[in-house]
Amino acid sequence: MQLVVARIGRAHGIKGEVTVEVRTDEPELRLGPGAVLATEPAATGPLTIETGRVHSGRLLLRFEGVRDRTAAEALRNTLLIAEVDPDELPEEEDEFYDHQLIDLDVVLADGTEIGRITEISHLPSQDLFIVERADGSEVMIPFVEEIVTEIDLEEQRAVITPPPGLIDESEAVIASSRDEETGDAASGDAASGDAAEAPKGDA
Repeated sequence: MQLVVARIGRAHGIKGEVTVEVRTDEPELRLGPGAVLATEPAATGPLTIETGRVHSGRLLLRFEGVRDRTAAEALRNTLLIAEVDPDELPEEEDEFYDHQLIDLDVVLADGTEIGRITEISHLPSQDLFIVERADGSEVMIPFVEEIVTEIDLEEQRAVITPPPGLIDESEAVIASSRDEETGDAASGDAASGDAAEAPKGDA
């Protein structure tokens, strides 16, 4: 299957290097020298990676046949696409490829549906789930153990225990007001307790 592993950014320097927005957990494997990648738009590729290096926290690539800034700038916003075996799994049990996570349903520990993962954003500090809600809005969920408590590939879902305000700030305010009125017996406290006791999976 084909997966987007990076998006080309602006040209860097005058020798054909480009910055890339990495969209894979394994850039050393997918974006290493010698890798041949399809592109979107297709007419731009395929592109063969000649060299790669990290500069100021960003990955820089140079492709065969791209020798100057003008040629590099012409590649801007091109998506790089790798051919990946759909049955291939990461070496570590608690790691997942992007294609395994895309389209998973995101739910709270009590089963409340939050939305569907449409994209994984790989930032220097952490990965983020981009989750599309039923109303078309998006919410970003940090992919950290404290928040994403379980990834269940068989059930095609990710279970989360978000801190107050992460999913919907207005709902967080409403919940707080209700708790003040009803005391510790409020249903919101019960949901929090269930979330804390949610079993952890392979995540």
